[in-house]
Amino acid sequence: MKLTSHEEYGLRCLIRLGQQGPGGRLSIPEIAAAEGVSVAYVGKLLRMLRLSGFVVAARGTGGYALACPANQIVLSDVMALLGGRLYEGDFCATHPGQMKTCVRLADCSARVLWSAIQTAVDDVLKRTTLQDLLFDERRMILHVTRLKDPLWQLHGQ
Repeated sequence: MKLTSHEEYGLRCLIRLGQQGPGGRLSIPEIAAAEGVSVAYVGKLLRMLRLSGFVVAARGTGGYALACPANQIVLSDVMALLGGRLYEGDFCATHPGQMKTCVRLADCSARVLWSAIQTAVDDVLKRTTLQDLLFDERRMILHVTRLKDPLWQLHGQ
């Protein structure tokens, strides 16, 4: 299981825009230079993000900005757009090996593991916003640690 370049660089583009603050704008070349990614690739990612309503393009003055406040951009939505999920329920049907159906279809311990991992990933991404990623690494570690705390989960703090 790996993150795709779409997921990594698309998220980095959003973080870079979020760091500009409300109404802040950056051009494609500015983002590309700051993130060390080609102008063409940043353009492709920003087009995807714009068509899905995460960013807006500013005509005339140029550049891109977040379409809504960073605390309203939920990472599960962003990651679904940029790459999808690690494990989908139809995985067994689409990966049967050389057989018509998977030989483990009736009893598969690996399927249980992949499903549990996906559930954990979904849980973290649903409870994390772009705003959370605008803080430094130490504060992000605190956020992730709190996500694991059952009392914090109950009270939503």
